[in-house]
Amino acid sequence: MMKYQTGILADPVPPLARHVFFTLDSSEHLAAALRRLALMVDGDATVVGFGQSLLQGLNVKLDKMRIFPALSNQGIDIPSTQHALWCWLRGDDRGELLHRTQALIAAVAPALSVVQVTEAFRYKTGHDLTGYEDGTENPVEQAAVEAAIDCEAPGGSYAGIQHWVHDLAHFKGLPQEEQDHIFGRRLSDNEEIEDAPESAHVKRTAMEDFEPEAFVVRRSMPYIDGDEAGLVFLSFAHTLDFYEMQLRRMIGLDDGIVDGLFRFSRPVSGGYYWCPPIENGQLQLTALF
Repeated sequence: MMKYQTGILADPVPPLARHVFFTLDSSEHLAAALRRLALMVDGDATVVGFGQSLLQGLNVKLDKMRIFPALSNQGIDIPSTQHALWCWLRGDDRGELLHRTQALIAAVAPALSVVQVTEAFRYKTGHDLTGYEDGTENPVEQAAVEAAIDCEAPGGSYAGIQHWVHDLAHFKGLPQEEQDHIFGRRLSDNEEIEDAPESAHVKRTAMEDFEPEAFVVRRSMPYIDGDEAGLVFLSFAHTLDFYEMQLRRMIGLDDGIVDGLFRFSRPVSGGYYWCPPIENGQLQLTALF
């Protein structure tokens, strides 16, 4: 039976969340910090992922793990801002999430220190701030497990996460038909537009159109930081290859066609993380030490 952090496939996304990113300060204290972390993480209310630098700090190599790639094409940059540890705190109370964040920060010190915290939230029933529904084509039930969870040792899942900053004023100033063509779906009923342009997001990322088929499970949530607003894009898969295949096609590296999303949005971060399995209500760290 495959073991995984259940928050990965929990649907819908929670009302509120916090994405907390850490950098590695001390390899000497890392193992002890992770053992403390394992006692606090149930894989449901809190999902965690380890970056490449954390694994290197333990002299551990996972065949499927790597850092997020920096990509560039046609004047568009997809940056890599890889961190050592990522925690996705899920809940419905901002105060509780704050206290849980502080407890995690204290638990992993002095090995790791926090470098970024992003508060996210569920908009409507799982929509982007543009108003369009996110994750419509997500696989469900057993298909979601097969897409997101690695059945090979050491198991778990692989997460790709980015912050996308939206120019909502520009987007909302476009005619409705033009907005629909950017996504390839109608805002009114979420139906896919058959004659949408090739740059439409649904055509750039249609998971069944890749070879092999690149199915991932999306768990994205909007965020607001002062005047900045956008989407914390989050997806899980049993291999990082699928995430990367979609990114390359979106930026036009496959066929020169750039995803319409870049007309109003830009990624400003990017990281890959291995999310270890859970066992007996705690993180399973046997692959690390």
